[in-house]
Amino acid sequence: MTACPALLVAGCASGQGKTTVTAGLARLYRRRGLKVRVFKTGPDFLDPLILAQAAGSPVYQLDLWMVGAEESRALLYEAALEADLILVEGVMGLFDGEPSAADLAAAFGLPVLAVIDAGAMAQTVAAIAHGLATYRDDIRVTGLIANRVSSPGHRAMIEEALGGRFDFFGTLPSDPAFALPSRHLGLVPAGELADLDRRLDAMAEALERHAALPLPPPVEFAGPGRAAPPRLLEGKRIAIARDAAFCFLYQANLDLLRAMGAELTFFSPLSGSARFEADALYLPGGYPELHLGTMSFEAIRAHLDAGKPALAECGGMLALLDRLNGAPMAGVIPGEATLQPRLVNLGLHSWGSLRGHSFHHSRAEIRLDPIATSKPTRAQGRGEAVYRLDKLTATYLHLYFGSDPGEVAELFT
Repeated sequence: MTACPALLVAGCASGQGKTTVTAGLARLYRRRGLKVRVFKTGPDFLDPLILAQAAGSPVYQLDLWMVGAEESRALLYEAALEADLILVEGVMGLFDGEPSAADLAAAFGLPVLAVIDAGAMAQTVAAIAHGLATYRDDIRVTGLIANRVSSPGHRAMIEEALGGRFDFFGTLPSDPAFALPSRHLGLVPAGELADLDRRLDAMAEALERHAALPLPPPVEFAGPGRAAPPRLLEGKRIAIARDAAFCFLYQANLDLLRAMGAELTFFSPLSGSARFEADALYLPGGYPELHLGTMSFEAIRAHLDAGKPALAECGGMLALLDRLNGAPMAGVIPGEATLQPRLVNLGLHSWGSLRGHSFHHSRAEIRLDPIATSKPTRAQGRGEAVYRLDKLTATYLHLYFGSDPGEVAELFT
């Protein structure tokens, strides 16, 4: 066992300000000289990029189904060995999803800090906080931060309604100085925000002025850490697309590939002279739809024409189609895709022993017979097709490699 101060930052819904508060706290305590480790609940690529820059260390996912309870426990234990503070950002509302952020808090004894957007309410904040704190008796909501509070009078109304029933740590104003812009799949990636450090510093300073949040109490985490995976990719070189068009990468996936013996090299299809030499190729998801006409596919085609293995996930798969939103793409996979005004699919999925998630706004018409269809965890969910073309595997799924390292190694060999 080892102990470390820890806190799960949760809300009653998406859009309450969880990422702002988590990132602000990470930057605030880092500026005070503490080593902060941050995790994100559930499958998410975009929030972790912001949180990693705030904390100055990589951000990993925690999820009782996709990552698994034992892997999540090991990640927390290893973080507690080195950190002065662990912060976990929740997902959606505290009780939303199966598993939920509340399930994670209950499993590991994480106290919960509630963040509530008070921009269009006052006393009702107290009712929401009461509901969050009493809905389940296996979690502890230890305090509250009210977000988007407009004035001292607004704060006073909230504090009076709370009546001392919660630790009211304070407020955050609505301030464009630390606003985080969004688009159709979530927050704008950290790499596209040239002034992100200034925004993060502004968050930290606002929390210091308006929310007197003490260091949370230590939480005990059980060990041991994780066993090393088999070296199934020893001597293999894997080229990974990584730029503004291909940025949906789990740090844990990269760590696992290296731990299995792979050498990773990164390249940018947005570079007109993109070249790579590798035994295998990984095209992760991202925003190819925002970079139509600017991607170079020659090296990717050459790799696939040579019969070498490749994995293309979501945006990576879209890049290999004939056309995306009417624009010509790599022309490797016969088919077209178009962006839709609403989400087309969302949820956790399994493909055999591999686990992952689906989250996309595009609809693809692919002229291949799938080799498999994923199984969604929700009864009303819709499975995703998995395609195989020679040694290329393509799917809308974003896979969590740690769910079955052996199966992942086969995709790259």
